[in-house]
Amino acid sequence: MKIIETNRLYLRELVLEDIEELSKVLSDPESMQYYPYPFSKDEVEKWIQWNIDNYKKYSHGLWAVILKDGEKFIGDCGITMQIIEKETVPEIGFHIIKDYWNKGYATEAAIACKDYAFKVFNYPKLFSYTTVKNIPSQKVAEKIGMQEYKIFEKNGERQIAQVVVNING
Repeated sequence: MKIIETNRLYLRELVLEDIEELSKVLSDPESMQYYPYPFSKDEVEKWIQWNIDNYKKYSHGLWAVILKDGEKFIGDCGITMQIIEKETVPEIGFHIIKDYWNKGYATEAAIACKDYAFKVFNYPKLFSYTTVKNIPSQKVAEKIGMQEYKIFEKNGERQIAQVVVNING
């Protein structure tokens, strides 16, 4: 079932059968260079299950990003609840398989998720956070209108949180 549709993509709920495709990004050392480590197959399965649980709990999570041209699974993108310095906030996250980097897919999916979060859930603000070294993800956040919110420590590393405000909320 399509949750969100853009010109080139659609987003649908992740299912356990996505483990092989999602492993292409979450188990890839280059794609996961800003995480503590690449995920094992077991961890990818837990990641999918975490999102399935989030769909039930929050009516959102990270969704499968499907390239309409060829019905190709290219990653995940969506809204999860994250803790940024003791505050639980809605966060836009994404992971795109490296064969599809630098084509605007992360930005296209993130813009659609931002619009969805503001229109459907009426969140007053949306956040994004990553390690301060992860410039590519920070650039995507900037492209969807986010600005620096704060620098904080998480997982023993300096993180940057970015925020965008719902102007209609």
